[in-house]
Amino acid sequence: MGNLIIKNSDLDKDKLDIIQWVTTLKDNYSIERLKMLKEGSTNLDWWNEITEVERNAIDKGVEDIKAGRSKPHSEARNLYEKWL
Repeated sequence: MGNLIIKNSDLDKDKLDIIQWVTTLKDNYSIERLKMLKEGSTNLDWWNEITEVERNAIDKGVEDIKAGRSKPHSEARNLYEKWL
């Protein structure tokens, strides 16, 4: 969707595709997200959806990376390859 100018016929087709897709949804999570979008909620950022413990763990990981306390993926893969 690099081009933000959408012809009316394309817009109508997209709307119908979305309506058809929505009617097939079976999980409450997707429906709740769509309701939030409809209501104009700006609380769609995953950061706001995770727990404080998860946010703290992410912050600690970022601090570890900045302080050089991390290993590259290739090294971790070699170390744990037998379990992957």
